[in-house]
Amino acid sequence: MLESIRSGAAGWRPVARVAGVGCPVVAAAVLGAFRDDVTNATAVLLLVLIVVGAAATGDRIAGLLAAVSAGAWFDFFLVRPFHTFTIDDHDDIETAVLLVLISVAVTEVALWGRRQQARASRRSGYLDGLLNTARAVAEGTAPDSAVTDLVAGQITEVLDADEARFVKGPVHDSRVALLDHDGVVVRDGRHVDVDRVGLPTDEFTAVPVRKGPHEVGHFLLTAASHVAYPTQEQRRVAVLLADQVAAVDVL
Repeated sequence: MLESIRSGAAGWRPVARVAGVGCPVVAAAVLGAFRDDVTNATAVLLLVLIVVGAAATGDRIAGLLAAVSAGAWFDFFLVRPFHTFTIDDHDDIETAVLLVLISVAVTEVALWGRRQQARASRRSGYLDGLLNTARAVAEGTAPDSAVTDLVAGQITEVLDADEARFVKGPVHDSRVALLDHDGVVVRDGRHVDVDRVGLPTDEFTAVPVRKGPHEVGHFLLTAASHVAYPTQEQRRVAVLLADQVAAVDVL
């Protein structure tokens, strides 16, 4: 799923960036044709609206390109001397600068809003995954192997890993990184700064399954095709998912 999202983003971002540069050109040219009937304030508002549209795509570069393009073409088409990038009037300089600054600010606010929405959506998805797993364990209607496969799939998605598989018993290989209940990854006795370097790509990462004080199994993760940077929240969710398996008879 995450790979398909990345592929989709790679496809639309160039289009959004080209539109972010081109749409202010077209809008400013049209406004320039009616400059005697359109005030600069109206033109600025329309150009900011275009920047909002570019920022709404969620691509910061598209929003910033639109902001710079709006400021440049506002100067070119709507500020004397026309059809040059020169500004003689002090008030026009202030207007052009404010247009760019407001557009940049709008871009950042729009991106912040999208991040908050995405974070809320992820949390909802994590909760759904935990509830579905807990329900499957509590009802006992699914085969035990199906439960471990379900949890493995959810851990893989939450941690943005390549795959995960359940293994009985504790981890015996010291080279394998361990994800503890606090969301901390430890390898060879040292903490791994996942936020900075990501999950290990050259070795497995294990998510232990504990029953009381005993480690009765673990999920062995592979994250070799790309560097995954799950947040501490995501890592703790993975641990909670793994804990659900402690209740099934497969152990």
